[in-house]
Amino acid sequence: MSGTFEGPAHAAGTVPGAGPPEVTERDHQRSVLAELRDYRAAFMAAGLAMAVVDHRGRVVRANDALGGLLGADPASLAGRSAADLLDLTSDRTTWRAYSEVLDGTGQGFRRTRRIKHADGRPLWAEVTVAPVTGSATGAGRVLLSVADVSDRRELRERLRHLRIHDPVTRLPNRTLFFERLAGALETPAGQDGSPAGHGRIGLCYLDIDGFKAVNDTLGHGTGDRLLAAVAGRLTDCAEADGHPTDGRGSGGHLVARLGGDEFAILVEDSSGPRQLTDLARSVLAALQRPFDVGGHRLSVSASIGVVERASTGTSATALMQAADTTLYWAKADGRARWTLYDPERNASRMTRQALSSTLGPAVERGEFTLEYQPLVGMADEVVRGVEALVRWNHPRFGLLAPSRFVPIAEEDGTIVQLGRWVLRTACRQARRWQLEHPDEPALFISVNVAVRQVRDSDLVGDVAEILAETGLEPGLLQLELTESAVMGSSGRPLRVLQALSDMGVRIAIDDFGTGYSNLAYLSRLPVSVLKLDGSFVRGFRYEDGAHPSPADETIVEAMVQLAHRLGLTVTAECVETSGQAERLRRIGCDTGQGWLYSRAVAPERIAELIGTRGVES
Repeated sequence: MSGTFEGPAHAAGTVPGAGPPEVTERDHQRSVLAELRDYRAAFMAAGLAMAVVDHRGRVVRANDALGGLLGADPASLAGRSAADLLDLTSDRTTWRAYSEVLDGTGQGFRRTRRIKHADGRPLWAEVTVAPVTGSATGAGRVLLSVADVSDRRELRERLRHLRIHDPVTRLPNRTLFFERLAGALETPAGQDGSPAGHGRIGLCYLDIDGFKAVNDTLGHGTGDRLLAAVAGRLTDCAEADGHPTDGRGSGGHLVARLGGDEFAILVEDSSGPRQLTDLARSVLAALQRPFDVGGHRLSVSASIGVVERASTGTSATALMQAADTTLYWAKADGRARWTLYDPERNASRMTRQALSSTLGPAVERGEFTLEYQPLVGMADEVVRGVEALVRWNHPRFGLLAPSRFVPIAEEDGTIVQLGRWVLRTACRQARRWQLEHPDEPALFISVNVAVRQVRDSDLVGDVAEILAETGLEPGLLQLELTESAVMGSSGRPLRVLQALSDMGVRIAIDDFGTGYSNLAYLSRLPVSVLKLDGSFVRGFRYEDGAHPSPADETIVEAMVQLAHRLGLTVTAECVETSGQAERLRRIGCDTGQGWLYSRAVAPERIAELIGTRGVES
């Protein structure tokens, strides 16, 4: 055995204990070139479309996949602007981000862009921009990768179309309508680079009169076909107005189904109210023509609310509230019509709503007060009684006359609560005057009663309780009901009136001569007093060049004579002049009421008038 070790650690040409062989510069270059060839081969063979771009934004190299995506020879893309090829200049944000990546100050980003194939076919691509570092690829380079997402985008668009369109009518639905409306209000015409327009917006908001009957009698299938037919006519009307109805945000009218039988036509650049009312008129005419649906000939119409205003300062919520209000007016006015939004009418409606919502609490808070207008004997001008007139001292609207709130109270039923308060307060005041002036004849108190109080409350019980509570004699209470409420009374109302009369309370017919004027009822009703409507009394004027009406005088004289023969007394309302008073006195009216004697005044002023003559104030 020799002394030489021939194990695997000893390779030929090496010295035991020496380091690895030295890597030369040439070996390094060969290694870099091999690596670069590998990168290039991978780059060219990759299924993902890619391009390397220099710091000027020019394509250095494009792979086969990018050439195939764009329909071009990859070599022909070298030197071209990548931003132009891939639509990186169409918006400022993308262009700024791309420029920052090119000059080395920005990070990578990703955008979805719409690009074109060489044959003109559009496609959607997801473009990723990333800076590239490393000696193998060269400094200052940028790598672009491009993925074709057209199929994905098309699927998403189809799903979006389904989400924003109504399946029955194929019209834009509520979602798209509000998107378009919001966009129109955010960017009025002329503010987005588009040609300057009118800066106004309009809306026809409608629903179909009679649609529920079609659904209920012929079924939902026929109802859906009717809705589709309505949609077609609405679209025709919008197109006839000179605008496309494409449903996109490209301008023109948008016809949409908002739900049920509600539709809307949005006019994004209205020329004024005339355009909207003309459009509403054409829609109304179109829908009034019969529809042939599923073997049925159907006749319907529409109620249309029309709103037109400046876009600036208008919100979608405000516009829709106005449209909804105006549609309500169209229905309330009789349906089968269009109604244009009226700010004054809306203000009145809002005031009415505000009053209605606070009427009940206002009674409890003591916001109401009573004033009293004297009822004067025509023969001696002595105050015989007073009529109680309610006023509302509203914290927001000030002192309100009965005409502002009594009709509302009658509609919502608050009149029962309010009427009970008026009755109690008036009886209490009448009793107080009686106690304070024991040597003078007691004044009777006249209180207006709504027909709803007669029908919906225990009026007899309320009157009995209040008379007992206040100590006022029944004969000193007079209840006034309008002629239209009393005439034709039967059943419960008649029993109520009879019970009150039996109790000793006097019943007066207010505004007599303006309602049914069926005199035959006077012999059957427990009536004590007729109050002649002021329209007759005004015909007696001599003053201001006016000539008295002989016909009015004849009518009044006949009514007074008839009343007296039936044992009734007669009060003339609205006596304003001495000439009227003299003629009414000669005809035989028993009492008069009006500004000649006194306006409605506070109870303290009535106390001063008790027992006096000539009460003109």
